[in-house]
Amino acid sequence: MANDPIEEIKEKLDIVEVIQERIPLTRAGKNFKALCPFHKEKTPSFIVSPERQTWHCFGACNTGGDVFSFVMKYDNLEFYEALKMLAEKAGVELKKISPASQKEFGVLFEINLAAKNFFVNQLSLSKEAGDYLSSRNLKKETIEEFEIGFAPLESEALTLHLINLGFEASDIEKAGLIFKGERGTYTDRFRGRIMFPLYNNFGKVVGFSGRILPQWDDGKAGKYINTSETNIFNKSRILYGFHKAKPFIKKENESFLVEGQMDFLALWQEGIKNAVAVSGTALTLEHLKTLKRISDKLIIGFDNDEAGKKATERAIDLANSLDFEVKVFLVSAKDVAEFISQNPGKIKNEINLKSFSALEFYLSTFIKDPSSPSKSELRLILEKVSKLLSPLEQNRWIKKIAEKTKISEPFLLEELALLKKKKTSPLPSTQSANEKEEKEPLSRLESLALEIITLILADKRNLSLAKEYRDYFPADYLVVLDWLEGKKVSLPEKFSHLIDILEMKVSFKYQDTSQEKLFSETNFLLKELKREFLKERRKTLLEAIQKKERENDLQALKQLLEEFDQITKLLDNS
Repeated sequence: MANDPIEEIKEKLDIVEVIQERIPLTRAGKNFKALCPFHKEKTPSFIVSPERQTWHCFGACNTGGDVFSFVMKYDNLEFYEALKMLAEKAGVELKKISPASQKEFGVLFEINLAAKNFFVNQLSLSKEAGDYLSSRNLKKETIEEFEIGFAPLESEALTLHLINLGFEASDIEKAGLIFKGERGTYTDRFRGRIMFPLYNNFGKVVGFSGRILPQWDDGKAGKYINTSETNIFNKSRILYGFHKAKPFIKKENESFLVEGQMDFLALWQEGIKNAVAVSGTALTLEHLKTLKRISDKLIIGFDNDEAGKKATERAIDLANSLDFEVKVFLVSAKDVAEFISQNPGKIKNEINLKSFSALEFYLSTFIKDPSSPSKSELRLILEKVSKLLSPLEQNRWIKKIAEKTKISEPFLLEELALLKKKKTSPLPSTQSANEKEEKEPLSRLESLALEIITLILADKRNLSLAKEYRDYFPADYLVVLDWLEGKKVSLPEKFSHLIDILEMKVSFKYQDTSQEKLFSETNFLLKELKREFLKERRKTLLEAIQKKERENDLQALKQLLEEFDQITKLLDNS
């Protein structure tokens, strides 16, 4: 049994079982396959290996990992959250984790819980905070359900409370609740603010958003501030109210996205419980990926001002990239909460009447006169069309734009094609040499070598074909051929991991391929490998010949020309 609890969890859990709880898997030989849950696709490219306890997507994602990386990515969790969940499932005691690691994560949850209790208690003692929440029409049961609290207008009220409970100031600082000044003293991050606890997907408090009371708002501090980023709080992942709204979103297959906590709470009180809020921070792809896993439809209901419209435009672009069915709700008030306050009981009907498609939002936003749109206005709309993931949706948008502007579809499609062409045109690079080197794709010779190795893994009998072509493989790939032949060699680390992926690729690409087809494909690729090697060698020789000609080195030139002729003859006969 592994001493490391992480390895012990891996040993006790079957990755197939864990993944199958989230997505359907079908057997593909000794592995399993599925449609990748992290991007849209029509044929399965997602492979799970029970033998290696790993997964890999051979499609657009081209990523993979172990059971931890899958759960973190699929459930949108930080590592420690995934660790605790999988440890519980595996029956592994996390006490075995080093005290330092345990403290690094566990104490942060404890501090946030204690801070939440402190803020809740302070709310009951503050008339100003109670009056403010009453003025915003929040009911007592809503305040209690979402554990809303209050941070008093004192510089170290929370600090002293938590220290008296036994927490260390350095840990409270790591929890993002206090900060150290120039004199070395600690000050509460939240002062004079209504406190909204922020919960992770399991309903645990990981941070806070604080709204300053209007009478203390001097304009110097933000109206809303959040806990600073910590090991358990990442603002790009947290949606306010998601832990409560999740079952309602799943049931209705639709998420209602609003800007702030007050909008969310007002909707909740009105019985609209499939809502979430971005909580005073910019919307991210991670936020939308969380929603996409349980719903296909999205209504965006941001504030009805210029900033809100810009945020709506960005939200539509992000949502379209994930293939959401998007609608926009432009409320006839400053925001959703204000409308509900002025029109109790009418928000559901308002949403039904005034929610329209993303395209309609763009048309009304970008085009001043639909009967005579300018070229720049049309291009703004077509830019949005080009970002749609679905070709069907692109076609639908083009038809509607044509109807609205009276411009024929062929002209719009031609303009769209022109925009796409411009996007793919090469631009001067601003990358550093190191960045270019890191992103350098495999050469064709290396790609052929990898595919041949994959075919050998699919059927070891193909190894005999490769023997006479050894001289044409890239030098560092020869050790892989030796390993495949059973020779006692150590695979370099990069190839050890690569072999795992290639063996999974066999299930993805060659599972149902006949022996004859595998043999034929291997034979063809080996000949291509030889041709590519010879072409690369001839190119190198040509550069060397040109150099020797400039140097007038006749003896070396003669030898290079002879080899160049030999290579050319081999190429002509191959």
